[in-house]
Amino acid sequence: MTTSRAQWTQPTKKWGVAAAVAGAMLAVAAAPGSAPAHGAPPRPSGGPPEAALTLLVGRAVDEGHASPTGRCTAGTFGPALCGAWREQRVLATARGVGSFVPEPHVDGAGRAARTGALPTDARGPLEITLADPGHLTDVTVRDGRGRHLAGHLGRDGGRWLNTEPLRAGESYTVQVGAQDPAGRPVGVTMAFRTAPPEPGSRLTAEFGPRPGTYGAGQIVTAALSRPVPAGDPAARARLEQALEVTSEPQVEGAWHWVDDSTLHFRPRTYWPAHTVVRVHSGLDGVRIGDHAYGGPSEPVEFTVGDRIEAVTDSAAHEMTVRRNGRVIRTIPVTTGKAGFLTRSGIKVVLGKEPKVRMRGDTVGIQRGTKEFYDLPVLWATRVTWSGEYVHAAPWSVESQGEENVSHGCTGMSTEDAAWFFDTVREGDVVEVVNSGGEEMAPFDNGFGDWNLDWRTWLAGSALGSADTTPQEAGSAPTRLHPTT
Repeated sequence: MTTSRAQWTQPTKKWGVAAAVAGAMLAVAAAPGSAPAHGAPPRPSGGPPEAALTLLVGRAVDEGHASPTGRCTAGTFGPALCGAWREQRVLATARGVGSFVPEPHVDGAGRAARTGALPTDARGPLEITLADPGHLTDVTVRDGRGRHLAGHLGRDGGRWLNTEPLRAGESYTVQVGAQDPAGRPVGVTMAFRTAPPEPGSRLTAEFGPRPGTYGAGQIVTAALSRPVPAGDPAARARLEQALEVTSEPQVEGAWHWVDDSTLHFRPRTYWPAHTVVRVHSGLDGVRIGDHAYGGPSEPVEFTVGDRIEAVTDSAAHEMTVRRNGRVIRTIPVTTGKAGFLTRSGIKVVLGKEPKVRMRGDTVGIQRGTKEFYDLPVLWATRVTWSGEYVHAAPWSVESQGEENVSHGCTGMSTEDAAWFFDTVREGDVVEVVNSGGEEMAPFDNGFGDWNLDWRTWLAGSALGSADTTPQEAGSAPTRLHPTT
């Protein structure tokens, strides 16, 4: 979202005109003692004519008709989704005072359009062009919370078009600067309101984790209230842009689509120790796909504790635990034996259970076979949903540090397991190397997200595969990119 200006913009005269929303119709501000709402502004007696330009402000109004102009076929605005096209004339003057220039309006079917408060269809574009010689120099559009609406100004200064969809149920203020053929600056401030979204069309996101303190490998999750299919990359990209993750200190990170209703966010590398992470949705009122609009979602804030990393070398039968890069304990362990090799790769602590009952049949080992087990286990730290833990294994102490005899878990002495249990928290990193086991899956068995390299992770983001701000030929590039 941004302010658009032509690259060759000259300094223009400043004006201080307050915008007003009159119902849902396009309104134009007028200063006290200025010209009446309709008609030309007054001119100084005996002096030269006051500088003024007529603007054509086009917008799709919510009348249930397809746009007769074809303006809604651009990638940003879904085909045949806009209401009837309404074009109104607005006068920009040297004092920033404008007025409507009345003219009959006829829609594409030759019917006279009704007048009055016509709510703007948020699915359609907003277009500002010149009806008189001159050029636009400055177009700024803000919503009711001060957020900029992105747009492009043609290089010849004759046309401005938004490149970001309007929000439903939102008020907008439009400030336009221009110059007449003599180079004299003129301006006008306008306002309008978009129609609210249809009932039941709201899309929201539920963020995770819950507020609290987590480890450096914690993944941010977003569960959507309705799916956004991969076949609509523009909708996915627009949704990603609206889901904001900020942190102190700042990190490089990105969203990745796990499925049509789930996104994960992670930094390029683990979170720095003591980072504060804030997750916020800017979806409210944003059009997502052909028929859905974003709704309000609860924000989440969490902190990252010390950076704990536990790396188990199955071939050396040893776990090394580091806090903020320094080794704090080396633990003899046993991991999965032949036929039950421990998964290799990076895992994240999912939870901790002081005591858990472990049975072989929960992982496919049949009762009555020699491999079956049914044991009470202490100090169990879970790293996969399928039942892989780091836990106390007093029955295998003699093998710990020497050989791998477990059914896939990482076993250690009761003392070491209690220490590990007390040291780690959800989100801490637990990595296994040299096990010979299958690779940890990225998404379906816990948080294996870190096993994807950064290039692969970014490939799962729609922002790299969809153009959500199509630029018309001859348009000047946007200069600023403020966040919401």
